[in-house]
Amino acid sequence: MLANESDLEVLTALRQGDTNALGIVYDRYGAVVYRLALRMLVNTTEAEDLTQEVFLAFWRGVDKYDADRGTLLVFLLTITRSRALNRLKQQSSQRNLQQRVSRYLPPTDRQPGMDSVALSELQERMGAALQALPSSQKQVLEMGYYQGKSQSEISQELDLPLGTVKTRSRQGLLKLRQFLQDLVE
Repeated sequence: MLANESDLEVLTALRQGDTNALGIVYDRYGAVVYRLALRMLVNTTEAEDLTQEVFLAFWRGVDKYDADRGTLLVFLLTITRSRALNRLKQQSSQRNLQQRVSRYLPPTDRQPGMDSVALSELQERMGAALQALPSSQKQVLEMGYYQGKSQSEISQELDLPLGTVKTRSRQGLLKLRQFLQDLVE
């Protein structure tokens, strides 16, 4: 019976296509992965989603696990930590963007229907302003604000010097400000 086998034997079965082996790995380590996700994300729904994401990623990339580099538990916890940090960073970037945009929204003394129209118009204007930017500046801004990447990460991903990324980001933000001048004032 596979449940009584070592992690390496279960992994061998999983690599050979035995889907029951994934269930065994989950039974052994699912609770620990979930606890780490919950500790980091402080939200049960987010922790459940992340736990599922970790095991799905493990199943899809089971060949990436190398037993010589550590135990299966350490491997799964490393994936969990990395993905939890990514989620936290993305959530922080989204909150910052929402705070920035909310500063430029008109006061909320209007009717609810008018607020959604105003927000829709603002989104259209922002989208049009982004499209008007040169592609190099647009790419850097989208990676930073929509994907939550740092300028260092963008630099590495695009294989550009960090100074170039910073310059493109600054120039893009200045052009956006010009395009949206009437909203800023």
